[in-house]
Amino acid sequence: MSQPRIKRRIKLIEPRFQLRLTLVFVGLSAMALLLQYILFTRALASIALALPEDGLLLMDRASGVLLGVLATSFLLFLPLIFTVGVLTTFRIAGPMYRFRQFLNDVKRGEQSAPCRIREGDEFQDFCELLNEVTDPLRRSRSEGAGDEVPEEAPGETLAGHGLRRSA
Repeated sequence: MSQPRIKRRIKLIEPRFQLRLTLVFVGLSAMALLLQYILFTRALASIALALPEDGLLLMDRASGVLLGVLATSFLLFLPLIFTVGVLTTFRIAGPMYRFRQFLNDVKRGEQSAPCRIREGDEFQDFCELLNEVTDPLRRSRSEGAGDEVPEEAPGETLAGHGLRRSA
């Protein structure tokens, strides 16, 4: 039996993280396109110099054509790379957002169900570990035994759960 599909309600889950990472993709792609342009221009210049005649004519016409190719590449590929970058970051940012929500719910004593993330998202193993670590605390709270957390001295562990209270 498969899990029900969890739909995303927020367009960008972690906007700063997602946009920064996506802009790294776009920046690297722009640098690659510029490097490609420089290499093509250099190759054509060396061909033009080797021609006995019309080398200058070739360089004159080729520079305009290469600039057009560069502009077209920027207009087509950079928006595509930006879109792919944002979509790719959802597989990382979504689980991070969900883990933060889950841990805040556990901290407030509101979470008794295990944490779940979408199939195909990164950090599936981390989600399982998070559930294993918080299971004793969540179970004790859902059974009603852990409604009141006993006061302990800073640095002592919460009764039987191996979790440290922050000072």
